[in-house]
Amino acid sequence: MQELMKSLQITVNEDIYKKNPETTELGKSIIKVGITLIDELGLENFTFKKLANQIGTTETGIYRYFESKHMLLLYLVNWYWIWLEYHLVFSTYSINVPIEKLGKAIDILTKPVELVGTFDHINEEVLYKIVTSESYKTYLTKEVDKKNIEGFYSGYIRIIRRISEMIMAVDPKFQYPNTLSTTIVEGSNAQKYFSLHFPLVTDSSKDEIQISDFFKSMVLNMLNK
Repeated sequence: MQELMKSLQITVNEDIYKKNPETTELGKSIIKVGITLIDELGLENFTFKKLANQIGTTETGIYRYFESKHMLLLYLVNWYWIWLEYHLVFSTYSINVPIEKLGKAIDILTKPVELVGTFDHINEEVLYKIVTSESYKTYLTKEVDKKNIEGFYSGYIRIIRRISEMIMAVDPKFQYPNTLSTTIVEGSNAQKYFSLHFPLVTDSSKDEIQISDFFKSMVLNMLNK
């Protein structure tokens, strides 16, 4: 599967960036170091000035690629969801039993991402941490409807739809496949975050197996399986 992932070309909505960062070494440095700094500082304390100092360029140079740090975050989160969709498809393609396929998908969604090293300028493990802690900032904005119409969240929506289709394959009569799918995706991220920072509000430990077991149990009970 890793060999298949190495052949991927991740294509992010071109309206998110001003210049495709994948086309130049500076652009790739913006992505690589941007991931590191956003993880270390958080989006609030992250600035293009700090990023420019780290990679030896100017703020103007970074603004040629992204109009704001919010758009850079949006790019990174989109990249992650598209990458995860490929991972999900490759990992479940040969599974023909619907309930087993859904279970595998839940495992993928609840398991922390490890460094794969497929892309030299993308640390998947650190990017996963950013998605867990920062991704909600990409859509809890006043411009969410406009950005949604422009397709800025298409990667995320495709993940939801794929899980929804797996749910319907298990139980075609289930009335709330999209709601359940969203609950799995958002809930697994929330539980991972809570287990690290708010352990008193969750029964999940830092062990992803517990998180996976919870969501599998919930889904099986809701689908009466």
